[in-house]
Amino acid sequence: MRLQQTERTETSVEPSTDATSGPKPPWKALWVLALGLAMIVLDGSIVNVSIPAIIDAIGINLTDAQWITALYSIILAALLLPSGRLGDMYGRKKLLQVGTVVFMLGSLLAAASQSGALLLCARVVQGVGGALVMPSTLSSVSANFRGRYRAAAFGVWGAVMSSAAAIGPLLGGLFTQTIGWRWIFLVNLPLGAVVLLASIPFVPETKSQAGKGSGLGLLSDTGGIFLSAFGSALVVFALIEGETYGWWHASKDFKAGPFTWSASAPVSLVPVCLLLGLLLLGCFALVEIKRKQSGRLVMLDVTLFRIRTFGWGNFTAAIINAGEFVVIFILPLYLINARSLDTMQAGAIIAVLALGSIVSGGLARIVSAKLGPGGTVQLGLVLEMVGVVAAIALMGPNKPIWLLMAALVIYGLGLGFASAQLTSLVLSGVPVAQSGEGSATQSTIRQVGTALGAAVAGTALSVAVGYTTPGKLSAIPGLPRGLSDGLVAGVKSSAGNMISGMRAQGAHGKLGPLGPQVVDALTSGFVQGGQLALAFACVLLLAGLLASVAVRRAAEAARFDSAK
Repeated sequence: MRLQQTERTETSVEPSTDATSGPKPPWKALWVLALGLAMIVLDGSIVNVSIPAIIDAIGINLTDAQWITALYSIILAALLLPSGRLGDMYGRKKLLQVGTVVFMLGSLLAAASQSGALLLCARVVQGVGGALVMPSTLSSVSANFRGRYRAAAFGVWGAVMSSAAAIGPLLGGLFTQTIGWRWIFLVNLPLGAVVLLASIPFVPETKSQAGKGSGLGLLSDTGGIFLSAFGSALVVFALIEGETYGWWHASKDFKAGPFTWSASAPVSLVPVCLLLGLLLLGCFALVEIKRKQSGRLVMLDVTLFRIRTFGWGNFTAAIINAGEFVVIFILPLYLINARSLDTMQAGAIIAVLALGSIVSGGLARIVSAKLGPGGTVQLGLVLEMVGVVAAIALMGPNKPIWLLMAALVIYGLGLGFASAQLTSLVLSGVPVAQSGEGSATQSTIRQVGTALGAAVAGTALSVAVGYTTPGKLSAIPGLPRGLSDGLVAGVKSSAGNMISGMRAQGAHGKLGPLGPQVVDALTSGFVQGGQLALAFACVLLLAGLLASVAVRRAAEAARFDSAK
């Protein structure tokens, strides 16, 4: 019987891990799943560079503009766990198809938006669709590719994920400067159509045999669904918006519909949301443990964290994702504000790391056969750190850009090796019947890690610029101290964007003849601040490397036990 005519249960889908036995894996399905993943990841990075054009086109304010990017990530993080469990029960292929349709509808609505409210609603719909698609792709790969094929499959999956995130800013800048910002959303329609149509013949259906007919059982866990969704959403919101609204003292009003948290409040909304989110997630863990003990269906089997590769692997993934986001956050700001490149040029330079990811994705199977998945992860992290250190050394007004691009290729090589094989390790000990909830948990923790990276990136850059820039300005004769403090504050609050505007004014701005000197001082301070922030990213990657040692040992111990 042809593959597309077969609905696989978990007992039939898991091939032997022996290198010479087991059914041939569905390689065509892998490319369909990879395209679905690319569509979701791309949408998380393609929007940022188009924000100024969106503000001008539909007349929204800066707060609404910030929510355009944040809301998608928050909804995605909130719904990954329940959607992953639904995929286990109803079928991952079905959930992939439903999610793709929802995502396409959200994209069409976003492209047609004429107001901020409609665009925000569209981003919610996109987030729901993305939450249905993402765990379905990962759990389908995990369920269909076992044994010797697993490293190659996850190599492709990781390369696609890294490349899509890197290419997003380039495509966003290209569309915005040529055919219009609405195409950052319309591009999802042909991508989604290919995923939807190609999934019908090529992607086999997989589900947990134990999950048949248990959908109503999951709905009985309304407490778990509520606690996980709102807990995840609050934590991600706090991490993303901490720099905007203040980590402790409120720095500006927060408004959401009729609700307002005033800037005059004794404490910022951010720590309140972070604490409440962590409490809700703690309660979620307790609820799931009690349901499991009583024999009822759970949305997340918390005992999965007893699997050392799963527990340590998720911790490692969160740290690594945070470090990787710092790199992607800092470098475009440096290229645009310190090297005077436009958005498209900066996006093209950042996109070269995708070349490294593609190459390492293709080599993943060979390298994994030599070093094992754990060794491949560690090799990747070492290459990432080498790339970051090289980038730090090459940040300067007179350093050739092509050398920085070479450093990014090295970083991309490491990204491809580390990301995919770490995912493979995290899921290696998870029973196939639970691959949906395991994949969703892994994706959720990666989202939290990315949000943590967004938080620490902005904070690290702000602190570093505040440390390096005042000394540069103090060397300019005749510059008042009060003006110097205001310039430093402006660079920090604008993440360096103020420098570009002052550079364009030259000696004709408010500072007159001092303008070029001030710009040079601010640029030098900003570059050094960016270097310090990237050094912090290296520290996070080093912490991830150290944590990966525990993951590798756990994986090797598991293989030893299974060989007995």
